[in-house]
Amino acid sequence: MAAVVLAATRLLRGAGSWGRSRPRFGDPAYRRFSSGGAYPSIPLSSPLPGVPKPIFASVDGQEKFETKVTTLDNGLRVASQNKFGQFCTVGILINSGSRYEAKYLSGIAHFLEKLAFSSTDRFGSKDEILLTLENHGGICDCQTSRDTTMYAVSADSKGLDTVVGLLADVVLHPRLTDEEIEMTRMAVQFELEDLNMRPDPEPLLTEMIHEAAYRENTVGLRRFCPVENVGKIDREVLHSYLRNYYTPDRMVLAGVGVEHTQLVECARKYLLGTCPAWGTGAAVHVDRSVAQYTGGIVKLERDMSNVSLGPAPFPELTHIMIGLESCSFLEGDFIPFAVLNMMMGGGGSFSAGGPGKGMFTRLYLNVLNRHHWMYNATSYHHSYEDTGLLCIHASADPRQVREMVEIITREFVLMAGTVDVVELERAKTQLMSMLMMNLEARPVIFEDVGRQVLATRSRKLPHELCALIRDVKPEDIKRVASKMLRGKPAVAALGDLSELPTYEHVQTALASRDGRLPRAYRLFR
Repeated sequence: MAAVVLAATRLLRGAGSWGRSRPRFGDPAYRRFSSGGAYPSIPLSSPLPGVPKPIFASVDGQEKFETKVTTLDNGLRVASQNKFGQFCTVGILINSGSRYEAKYLSGIAHFLEKLAFSSTDRFGSKDEILLTLENHGGICDCQTSRDTTMYAVSADSKGLDTVVGLLADVVLHPRLTDEEIEMTRMAVQFELEDLNMRPDPEPLLTEMIHEAAYRENTVGLRRFCPVENVGKIDREVLHSYLRNYYTPDRMVLAGVGVEHTQLVECARKYLLGTCPAWGTGAAVHVDRSVAQYTGGIVKLERDMSNVSLGPAPFPELTHIMIGLESCSFLEGDFIPFAVLNMMMGGGGSFSAGGPGKGMFTRLYLNVLNRHHWMYNATSYHHSYEDTGLLCIHASADPRQVREMVEIITREFVLMAGTVDVVELERAKTQLMSMLMMNLEARPVIFEDVGRQVLATRSRKLPHELCALIRDVKPEDIKRVASKMLRGKPAVAALGDLSELPTYEHVQTALASRDGRLPRAYRLFR
């Protein structure tokens, strides 16, 4: 026991021949490549002497992995982007959504989203589909927007043939059984209830601002199924819609992390010459309407005092969203509008700051930092193939709604004023940074490839988009903002609206030089 104690004491004190013979790691001789000692006068921006010169990866003018597109005999486009890795993301994007439901019951696209990856001719149930994907480490998802429906699968690249066959079956051969439709009715009903109960009103306000901006046409049609239509949508209604919009010429099979030739072979095998579940009749009622911007106001009076119950309940707020028509993503002004949206930025008043959070954007500096009573001020830009909408969402106490609206209209008017070069460069850098960071994720690359090829039959690569962003100048921002301000506003209001200015007053404020609302005189207060 004494020997063990003695040995431990020597180790702790550094005694013994081992401790005396080895030099300490702190000596300069053993810190040749650290920041001190050996190279005290060389700045970090200069290479160290004696260190081999690094050889960086480069490309020959163009990116090695540009998007490849092939059109099959039936009009279906196959697009792929190579990317190293064991897994791939493959999916079918369809030119279909709520904007095409003018001649149908509103809510069909919402139903189809919930019915996705249910039983098909080859798979007896959703469980069979999920088990098949699980064998290849795969997951699946379906999302619908106002103009696009997307079925996607991420799985091991070795299972590409199985994945494309499964996707073709899900899209073209769904059974749509009575049991599945009834379960979907319940899911849709629950989602509608949740939409009206959630503390965050942004999805509902987005729905309302589109309804106000495009009154009863195209992207102004409801994205969520109206309550009165939940019980009316059945297999016959769904088949009549699918017959017109789920056609090969309106589809893109997109893949990321796959070989293009292999993806084309799978597309020919499963998507060429196949007869869908609703028959092969020609599409006769395809809606090719162009979006008509109308402007207007949509109001929803609601008691927001009990939105979030608990020991520290959420304060009662009134939410306002004001928007103006911008442009489609096919126009040259789309990039200046994207930079303008980034320059406005904004967020919540209790949002923590940090790199890239946008704490130097206009809605933070001019609004949230100066008006402590405002809970939110955020800019959004919605863009489609034939129109666009730039809007600002703001939240505050119901008693200060009028002042809040005036602050927002003033910010809109200031968009067409002087643009500081520093804030413009910051917005451009932030937009490029967000673009490149998002495109590091394989599913995001897939969606970008699919949407661009669906809309334009080609794809702009990230470096091309960055070049367009760099070219934006202050006069471009001023020009697009001035053009936007000449249009009628769209207004959505939710909550206690007793202090809400009239639509005419909002319109007058946006047309003025300073963005101020006309004075409201009251006989009694």
